[in-house]
Amino acid sequence: MLPAVADRDESAALIIRTDFGDEAAWQAVLAELSKPWQFDSDDVEPYLHVVDDPAWAGATADDVITALSGNEDLSIVYLADRVTMNDHDHALLAVAVLTREECESDEEFEANGGAVRTVPSGIGDIHANLSIANLDFADVVDAAQADPAGIFRSFQRLTEAAAELR
Repeated sequence: MLPAVADRDESAALIIRTDFGDEAAWQAVLAELSKPWQFDSDDVEPYLHVVDDPAWAGATADDVITALSGNEDLSIVYLADRVTMNDHDHALLAVAVLTREECESDEEFEANGGAVRTVPSGIGDIHANLSIANLDFADVVDAAQADPAGIFRSFQRLTEAAAELR
């Protein structure tokens, strides 16, 4: 059984380390996570809660959803897994903490459930937009699908790509 996440401010983005095989890679991920979030022309200090506990080693997205579902203050968790550690961009797995049972319809689950990779700098964009219900998780997935590598980088890039198509 996975431990509870204690002392997390509900407005902080939750990062959970699940791979403990490469400490240097983890330090590189942390360095990327500590860079300011950029909104328009403003830099904002990242607001994160990082769980670096070996009890989460090897946890899958499903394990994490099971452990964290039911927490009404949490919609997305970001996993620093083996792929993150080996990926040049250190793309974390953004996982919607939602089960089908928590949704009234398949459409609601499709719009708000699932998982997608995001670069560390994309967390601020995702976190801010989902926190204020400006967009839903399906918009994050759509933005990732617009990237050649299938990784969410920012909503700004999606907007720029749409403008080029016009």
